Amino acid sequence: MGEYSPRNDALDGLPAAKGGERSDWDPRYREFQRLRARLFGIAYRMLGSRSDAEDVLQEAYLRWHRTALGAVRSPEAWLVTSVTRLCIDRLRAARAERELYVGPWLPEPLLTDAASGAEAELAANLSIAFLVLLERLAPHERAAFLLRELFDSDYSEIAQVLGKSEVACRQIVNRARRRVRADRPRVTVNPTSNRSLLERFTAAVHAQDKQALLALFAEESSWTSDGGGKVRAARRIIRGREAVVRFALGALGRHASRLRFVALIINAEPALALLVDEKLRSVITIRTDGAQICDVFGILNPDKLRGIQLPTGVMS
Repeated sequence: MGEYSPRNDALDGLPAAKGGERSDWDPRYREFQRLRARLFGIAYRMLGSRSDAEDVLQEAYLRWHRTALGAVRSPEAWLVTSVTRLCIDRLRAARAERELYVGPWLPEPLLTDAASGAEAELAANLSIAFLVLLERLAPHERAAFLLRELFDSDYSEIAQVLGKSEVACRQIVNRARRRVRADRPRVTVNPTSNRSLLERFTAAVHAQDKQALLALFAEESSWTSDGGGKVRAARRIIRGREAVVRFALGALGRHASRLRFVALIINAEPALALLVDEKLRSVITIRTDGAQICDVFGILNPDKLRGIQLPTGVMS
């Protein structure tokens, strides 16, 4: 799948293997590396932050390194449990931080490869829009839902992770599934449709064509901007087609002569990097029904843009 793979150096500075150096022949390190993509997939979807997910993987590796291998029946189950519990703890601790966050909070974007064919549905489970939906779930609901729906864990495994009964876990998953599906698109949108809508969007913005923008957006569309109080951004979600178009024309129109869009693949979906005077200012992703844009997610917080490497020849 066209999914982000965590940095190769994400475990640098952690405990060494025998002889003082971490080595591929160290069984703990080898097993962790084998499972790292799966563990990162869980952690990122739980936390919505690449940096936080990598921190969790480091902490899980520290604990793994201190554990006697003979006491572990299933390294995968042990590591999945450890990572998930660390994520739950971090989400609970983050509640107070989120209350102080300036404006709407959006996930940290990941620069990924494109998904196509059968991978498109899986890619939707990595999208910014999907992660925003997950924010509505309590930490244990989010964990149970992801482990069951995305990572195909048995209820017995989920029960072990959460420290609850299988019956309780089934109820948690069913409740979370209903909440997510209530606001999720009923169809999987072809990436080509997303790309076409983004191209029409950029053309309309450059032309300052209000009618073209009105035709692009759904009646109940929205625009969410995440500046984190560090850059100028809307501090509330803009709702309704007319308001969204006015906002797009106003916020982007004032930079029209200095603005450039660059096509990217963010969280396995077509997206845009917005450059002003050749400096990266934001990443824009959309949720669409295939015909119109339903939601726009603009990530402007510079802390969340650090991992975005623009294509060769584009300076940021």
